[in-house]
Amino acid sequence: MPSKVSVKGLKKNFGFLEVLKGMDVEIEEGEVVCLIGPSGSGKSTFLRCLNRLETITEGSVIVDGVNMADASTDLNKIRENIGMVFQHFNLFPHLSVIENITLAPVELKKLTKEEAKEKALELLKTVGLEDKAYAYPAQLSGGQKQRVAIARALCMDPDIMLFDEPTSALDPEMVGEVLNVMKDLADKGMTMVVVTHEIGFAREVSNRVIFMDGGYIVEEGTPDQIFNHPQNPRTIDFLDKVL
Repeated sequence: MPSKVSVKGLKKNFGFLEVLKGMDVEIEEGEVVCLIGPSGSGKSTFLRCLNRLETITEGSVIVDGVNMADASTDLNKIRENIGMVFQHFNLFPHLSVIENITLAPVELKKLTKEEAKEKALELLKTVGLEDKAYAYPAQLSGGQKQRVAIARALCMDPDIMLFDEPTSALDPEMVGEVLNVMKDLADKGMTMVVVTHEIGFAREVSNRVIFMDGGYIVEEGTPDQIFNHPQNPRTIDFLDKVL
């Protein structure tokens, strides 16, 4: 079986700055992979290369058999299958919660307005916010906004969910409610790639942890290997500071 995501020799430069220096990663269907590492190590850039929010300088990124680095790839078609949740929610402030969630599936003609609405209400129930369907983002807490953002991504029926530090902009007491939604998704078998500082989540939910530093993968393994038996001095040093 080919991998769900296959990355080979991925490099990303911003001008003369080399941010990713040759990454090789295979991600299987249903796997939850957490990327950890210091700020500026290239984690978010790697994630954004997976759905081509960043152009790829060198190497290949194959998602569901399609090369994202190929200029002829219909990115919009592929992105329909890749849900993305950002650090700062990125909700449209002038749209209600339900309008935020139904906008893309209706515009991209995946669902009729009625179908989209039905699905959105179902997803809001899943994330525990069915009573907020007609509220506006300004009326929500950070944790609620992020749960709406997850519901919005799920309304497109993605195969893969990418999370870019989804809890780092939240007050500590709201982190748990977002991580619980993510745990439920993992339990249902969603393929997930998560850039996170939440070591507890990485330890408990991921199948594999990748430690990045300086644009390289320094070490990867099961949560037990990485957190309890790290081999690389750089990993050991990083974990000493955060654990």
